[in-house]
Amino acid sequence: MSKIRELSSILSDQIAAGEVIERPASVVKELIENSIDAGSTEIDIEVKDAGLQYIKVVDNGSGIESDDVKLAFKRHATSKIHNRKDLFKISSLGFRGEALPSIASIANVKLKTSTGSGGTELNIRGGEILRCIPAEARKGTTVEVSDLFFNTPARLKYMKSPATELSKITDVVNQISLGHAEISFSLRHNNRELVRTSGRNNLQQVIGGIYSLNTVKKMVKISSTDDDFKISGYTSLPEMTRASRKYISIMMNGRYVKDNNIVKAVLEGYRSKLMIGRYPMAVIKIDLDPLLLDVNVHPTKQTVRISKEEQLCSLISLAIFKALEPKNLIPDAMDKTPIHSNENRLDTNQLNLKLNDASKHYLAKSQNEDILDDIKLVKNNKAIKSNNNSQHESVMVYHKSNLNSDSVKKFDERYNNSSASSVFNDVENDVTDQSTDVNDFSDTALKTTRRFPNLLYIGQMHGTYLLAEASDGMYILDQHAAQERINYEYYRSEIGKVSNNQQELLMPIVLDYSTSDALIINQNLDKLSALGIELESFGSNSFIIRNHPAWFKKGQEQSIIQEMIDWILDDKKISVGKFRLKTAIMMSCKRAIKANHHLDKSQAVALIKKLSEAENPFNCPHGRPVLVHFSNSDMEKMFKRIQDNHETDILD
Repeated sequence: MSKIRELSSILSDQIAAGEVIERPASVVKELIENSIDAGSTEIDIEVKDAGLQYIKVVDNGSGIESDDVKLAFKRHATSKIHNRKDLFKISSLGFRGEALPSIASIANVKLKTSTGSGGTELNIRGGEILRCIPAEARKGTTVEVSDLFFNTPARLKYMKSPATELSKITDVVNQISLGHAEISFSLRHNNRELVRTSGRNNLQQVIGGIYSLNTVKKMVKISSTDDDFKISGYTSLPEMTRASRKYISIMMNGRYVKDNNIVKAVLEGYRSKLMIGRYPMAVIKIDLDPLLLDVNVHPTKQTVRISKEEQLCSLISLAIFKALEPKNLIPDAMDKTPIHSNENRLDTNQLNLKLNDASKHYLAKSQNEDILDDIKLVKNNKAIKSNNNSQHESVMVYHKSNLNSDSVKKFDERYNNSSASSVFNDVENDVTDQSTDVNDFSDTALKTTRRFPNLLYIGQMHGTYLLAEASDGMYILDQHAAQERINYEYYRSEIGKVSNNQQELLMPIVLDYSTSDALIINQNLDKLSALGIELESFGSNSFIIRNHPAWFKKGQEQSIIQEMIDWILDDKKISVGKFRLKTAIMMSCKRAIKANHHLDKSQAVALIKKLSEAENPFNCPHGRPVLVHFSNSDMEKMFKRIQDNHETDILD
């Protein structure tokens, strides 16, 4: 008897569903992408019980012809690919023909659609069509998905808590809306509105609605173009970061994608302005010829391959670098905007997540009974009220085209050095000039106007902080960070000047490595030589060093060379420019004064003067702030010299 047999179409769809439909958020993503491909300008999403029991997506797109409705639920049936050549110029979001049949194979699906005249209603459950009849419907498509995973209960054991699943759905809607500011999106859960965007094609409005108005104030516009790529979007000032890279949103031709190399390019654009271990908030939109993009890598279509990726990454890094360069990067000490806080997104753990009996049954059937303890039935009216207030603020953002409050004016004047205008107006300078060398851009690449305040030294605190005053308030400087910045700019210039700047070692240094490491080192001897480090072979896997650059710190010659070699072993493709910058950062830290080191007045004044002459006096090379600012009004508020009007009336 034959052991090999052909799988049924329903079983094949259920297997495919394991790749395409991982959780309720996957259903939402696939249905929204279909709506976008249909030319929709309004997409409304409604979910119940974190999507496990009900998901509804309504759009005003082109709809589906009556003759195509049944065919749309057959595997690999699609209107977006006709021949092999189409695979290499995909411009649509959904194209594999797997989403609808995969969803229908593990859920109950009801579809109602119309192209403008008449309409069709179809009901399919577990892959079997129950009915398909003519029906009156408005132009567009409505898809309702219920009882998700009803016939694959084992999948339910991989579901997280309802709060987590709802958070995943919210993330999907947020990411897609960031890539399509021209479309109005709404998301409701258990009759509570969680997301709403205006569809006015204003990316700043979408960012403000998803995160907060304060977040928008802390972001700068980026823009750059070459023959193959067009870059646009917004990225945060270095003072506003997160502990996770999840807030770096990358959109390629309107598709949200995950790409570690592009994330690295974003970080590279900050150079020494970003703290180690911290990540900016960014929305990077990339438009490119579909021929340069392969989206047919994974069923979820979030992993892609890019031709000319190195060129793209250089373009992104330079665009971010140029956008940040002219900005005033001195953080306000009394600024209420979260700087290194947790996410500002909707805290779904504070929502009232009531599962119905059916959901509890499915979870209990597929998982251990104790899993129900993880289901959080939180009743927190205060949190809900707070959420409603934030939504009102978002609506206000959408409907006010021009905000001229004092706070907005102060922001525009401080960060843009221009006349006050709406926070949503594009006041940033055009940064499309590509004349700077993308492989070696640094803080000296752009000439900027003087932004460092004229400081008068006051004193020192705990041998660590310098206090100074200026006409606009008080400044506190971190003396270690200040000297790191000064040292960094010195070493950045000195490193590489090796012709007559070598010092002989009394005792040569011998370094031993494994065979694999020695092979890599031999391939990168030119990078070490460019910095004045000459390695000579000394046996099969050993190297000898007889001299070193004069800028090495005495007694640390071997540790410095070993650390530099480790960088090469860790990143085999590191460029000479990056290698020099990493070395300059290392040396600046080793030579900087430490905390609890008391300076006399002349030393402190000299340090401040040198800092004022630096090209970037705002951050140490590790990204930490060098100085913070207390404005005059901040001081007056702290000491109650400025009070609210009603308080003043009472005092009078």
